[in-house]
Amino acid sequence: MTNYLPLFIGFRYLLSKRSDGFVSFVSVFSFLAMALGVMTLITVLSVMNGFDHEIKMRILQIIPHATIEVADNSEGVSAVTDWQSVERDLSRLANVNAVVPYVSGQAMVSYGGRMQGVSMHGIRPEQGAIGDSLGRHLVSGRLQDLRAGHYNIVIGNLLANALGVGVGDRLLLTLPDIFVTPVGVYPRVKKLTIAGVFEAGAQVDGSMVFMHMADAAKLLRMGSNVTGLRLFLDDPFNFESLAVVKQSVPKDYQLTTWYDSMSQLFAAIRMEKTVVGLLLSVIIGVAAFNIVASLVLMVNEKRTDIAVLRTLGSSSADISRIFQIQGGLTGLAGVILGVVVGSVLALSIGDLLVFIENTVGFSLFDPDLYFITRLPSQLQWPDVVVVATLGILVSILASWYPALRAGRVPPADALRYT
Repeated sequence: MTNYLPLFIGFRYLLSKRSDGFVSFVSVFSFLAMALGVMTLITVLSVMNGFDHEIKMRILQIIPHATIEVADNSEGVSAVTDWQSVERDLSRLANVNAVVPYVSGQAMVSYGGRMQGVSMHGIRPEQGAIGDSLGRHLVSGRLQDLRAGHYNIVIGNLLANALGVGVGDRLLLTLPDIFVTPVGVYPRVKKLTIAGVFEAGAQVDGSMVFMHMADAAKLLRMGSNVTGLRLFLDDPFNFESLAVVKQSVPKDYQLTTWYDSMSQLFAAIRMEKTVVGLLLSVIIGVAAFNIVASLVLMVNEKRTDIAVLRTLGSSSADISRIFQIQGGLTGLAGVILGVVVGSVLALSIGDLLVFIENTVGFSLFDPDLYFITRLPSQLQWPDVVVVATLGILVSILASWYPALRAGRVPPADALRYT
């Protein structure tokens, strides 16, 4: 037969008024601390998820979803010669939106004594995908000015600020190549005119430059060959379709996904999320210590009740369960409140900060510094489940010692001093 007495008494103890006001204060504080810890963890993790998603979306608007290049570059040959047939075969695959040839290489740009290493990419602006995406992020200039033979260039706003240049200025492009003349050895250089400046709000703003593919091929001496093929997918987050595309790539070529090329960045974001989560878990730890303190005080206050229950036939295990239930219910109530408030806050924190900014009259997040106009947030229910489970487990563990102590209270000693 199930014994519901510990559950009934534990619930009564949780709701009863304390004779000692300090005990009530500690109990309420432990409940609020648990709620605060759960709420903070859910909100902060959601904001970090939002930043992660925002960074991925902005990067995917500039970089390709996958690239195909020569698999073996041991001989220094990186040109794809039969790219037309590969392009034709891959274009037939499901989820592949576009296959675009490109030419790329490393170079250095300089202006007025200031220099910066860049990744140079030759594109065809008239082709959709990369052209449309780059055009949406132009803050000045025109993408149509990238015409073959004009040697115009589009750069990121971070690079433009670092060099102090704008549309119409001429940069000096230096390639990692040399040519020999009767008077000496010189690096290969070319004057380029800035046709536009883009802003994607990511690290590519300071490291990537774009020009017409024909001009890039001439500078890199590629002829009619290309460095590789860029793939743009209907859903870049569908890794199953990426696997299908990878199986369709000829064995002489290798496919690199957007996630592979940015793996270090995303690994750093995951590590940051983990570290922040562990640091904020300290709040839940503080709540656990308060649960321990409140239950220890409660055991001392209820020594007479414990003795009476023991003399009426309750076992030591029954007494322990009473206080385990009380501590568990305190933590559970805090977790429920924290989950509700944290979820609501995570879903509305962007609008809330906009309201605060409009009220106080200044921006909390400078768009020029953070590349955002509002705080991104993405509530993920697996995070909520993990945080809630952590809170409940910590509450149960925190109740173990006081409950064990309550079960060991000698009835005779407790009644002797009443």
